[in-house]
Amino acid sequence: MNTEKDFSPLTPNIVRALNDKLYEKRKVAALEIEKLVREFVAQNNSTQIRHVIQILASEFALSQHPHSRKGGLIGLAACSIALGKDSGLYLKELIEPVLTCFNDSDSRLRYYACEALYNIVKVARGAVLPHFNLLFDGLSKLAADPDPNVKSGSELLDRLLKDIVTESNNFDLVAFVPLLRERIYSNNQYARQFIISWIHVLESVPDINLLDYLPEILDGLFQILGDNSKEIRKTCEVVLGEFLKEIKKTPSSVKFAEMANILVIHCQVADETKLTNDLIQLTAMTWMREFIQLAGRVMLPYSSGILTAVLPCLSYDDRKKNTKEAASACNHSLMKLVTPEDDEEEEEERGGSTGSPTRDDGQPKTEADSSDVLNASQESVGFSNISFFAPASADRPRVTLDLDGIVQVLDRHLHDSSTGMMTRIAVLKWLYHLYIKTPRKMFRHTDSLFPMLLKTLSDESDEVILKDLEVLAEIASSPAGQTDQGSSCESTDSKPELKIPEGAKPGQQHSMGTRALDSSPSTPSMNSYFYKFMINLLKRLSLERKLLENRGAFIIRQLCLLLHAENIFHSMADILLKEEDLKFASTMVQTLNTILLTSAELFQLRNQLKDLRTQESCALFCCLYRSWCHNPVATVSLCFLTQNYKHAYDLIQKFGDLEVTVDFLMEVDKLVQLIESPIFTYLRLQLLDVENNPYLIKALYGLLMLLPQSQAFQLLSHRLRCVPNPELMRTVDESKYMDSKHKVASKRVSQTQVDYNELLQHFDRVQSKHLEIRHQRSGRASDHPDRKLI
Repeated sequence: MNTEKDFSPLTPNIVRALNDKLYEKRKVAALEIEKLVREFVAQNNSTQIRHVIQILASEFALSQHPHSRKGGLIGLAACSIALGKDSGLYLKELIEPVLTCFNDSDSRLRYYACEALYNIVKVARGAVLPHFNLLFDGLSKLAADPDPNVKSGSELLDRLLKDIVTESNNFDLVAFVPLLRERIYSNNQYARQFIISWIHVLESVPDINLLDYLPEILDGLFQILGDNSKEIRKTCEVVLGEFLKEIKKTPSSVKFAEMANILVIHCQVADETKLTNDLIQLTAMTWMREFIQLAGRVMLPYSSGILTAVLPCLSYDDRKKNTKEAASACNHSLMKLVTPEDDEEEEEERGGSTGSPTRDDGQPKTEADSSDVLNASQESVGFSNISFFAPASADRPRVTLDLDGIVQVLDRHLHDSSTGMMTRIAVLKWLYHLYIKTPRKMFRHTDSLFPMLLKTLSDESDEVILKDLEVLAEIASSPAGQTDQGSSCESTDSKPELKIPEGAKPGQQHSMGTRALDSSPSTPSMNSYFYKFMINLLKRLSLERKLLENRGAFIIRQLCLLLHAENIFHSMADILLKEEDLKFASTMVQTLNTILLTSAELFQLRNQLKDLRTQESCALFCCLYRSWCHNPVATVSLCFLTQNYKHAYDLIQKFGDLEVTVDFLMEVDKLVQLIESPIFTYLRLQLLDVENNPYLIKALYGLLMLLPQSQAFQLLSHRLRCVPNPELMRTVDESKYMDSKHKVASKRVSQTQVDYNELLQHFDRVQSKHLEIRHQRSGRASDHPDRKLI
């Protein structure tokens, strides 16, 4: 430094001492400067005061010489002390050169700068608040300083500044928030500690409403929550907890919508291997739960993003039990926000009244109309990209449901093979709920959802299949899906569009589809999707024989509970009548027959068929009979059920012309077992009335003659030996027989309702087709050079 330069009003001794390498000499110079400035204050000579500060700043504090810089810093601090309460008039000139020294490469100099600023701020107190952003920016850098002394000094200054802010009511939060938002994304551990401590302080000051600016810093807080330092995470948890308490106290002033997408992002785990991500996810999910409960329908436009985050969590195991429970609560609360008005908004906005009614009274169907009770419950599903969704209609005055986005999310989870069981159940519950609450809008998505819903019937979980069937049953029975009413079993008017189920190969699309469309069953309570569902269900059972073997009966029984059993059997019989895969038709008839005869769900239908007292029951019998002809033993059991014993005897007489296989005999064996079951109690009691039931006895003897010497043979033989007065088994005179049956027949519809001769002819035709197919297969097998004869 040029010592000959004029530094007045600083004396040469002061200048020399300020440049000295010894701290004690610089301290003496500082005391002289303090005395000099006090004199100028007494004289009210602001010009000389500014001149002294300017010299200390430019010639010393900003000098290239390190000792000069140290002298300048202590000199500026001395000026501030001398100025006292008037230092506020010169703060900009005092603070800026000191803050510049915060960036010095010499750690000792950074420490002295921190010391100098501490003295300046201590004197000025509240007057430094207009310069708070500069001070905060400088302190945030010192917080990450590698030198422990500098860090310690910065902590003292930090505490002083916090005290000043806490005491003051003039803090400019608006000007500070942009800087806070910028600094909050620092990855340095110490900088994060500094930032979170300041947020904690500001949040605790009653006169500072940081909650208004929470949307601008919430994302950064969740970033800090993932820090490796346990202390920082703990502090951040406390801060977030305090914010959440305040949100619960004053929900009306909270900007829920601006923070919804932030929570959606952090509810999704990008890296499940990091334990800190579990904390972030749990905290975000807890916030989301509270937001949905407090904000209500305000959150509806963000439903698709929320579901993207929530649904995978429902399949977590007990290691993430808390997150799973919070996600379940979110899912349940969000579901309750969807109401019938979400199905009407579009109509109201258009000012029109188009659209199918959802119920006879014009109101959407409610869940009270259904027996299902929704319970949200639930392996984590990871998506390659964390995603969130902007509200579909943020500019509308009314809150609208983003139904398209929700359906897209639900459909994606159904298609994802890695989706956990509880998540799939939740997805299906959502679909069911949406079809109940917003049926008209949901039916726009039915064609795209339908193939995947059918494919879900192959799921490994019974509970998933049950929920899937509930959705399909609602689609098939909802008035909102009504287009054209179905017609009778013999009609050719109804031709619903056929959708091939997903997974069916072109070569496997057998003839069931197109030919079955020629007619549809009488299903007055069903809509146009019902018959389409039945066609595709049978097609899927045909393509997936394991599904038929393992779950076929289960699926059909559940459908009989969810929909009208008569409609199920009527439609399936009608479709199977046109089935060209005769082996499948026979197997399917056998399955349906077993369900009809044994399932508790079909008790009412069995009673309806037992007596054939109405034209409707006779029509149902004829419809079932024509398809049951694919399986001779099932046809006989149907005749036993409907007490058509003479016709059963006529059918058994024709069995001599059929190919008796092991499978055939096994079916006869099962029929004998069924005859001994409670279902046929009435039939066994009728054996007591030999005179009036000769054809029943002859039919049973016919079955006995078909059986080899087996356990079933012994069982039926023993039963027939119990028949009283065996000599009465002979065939009585037909007229006498009809007279004796008059009273019983009066209870049943006139026999002319059913043309039994025509039914026998139909049986012959169907069995001829089966025989022809078997011969063709036998011929192909014998032509094969490697075929071994058994």
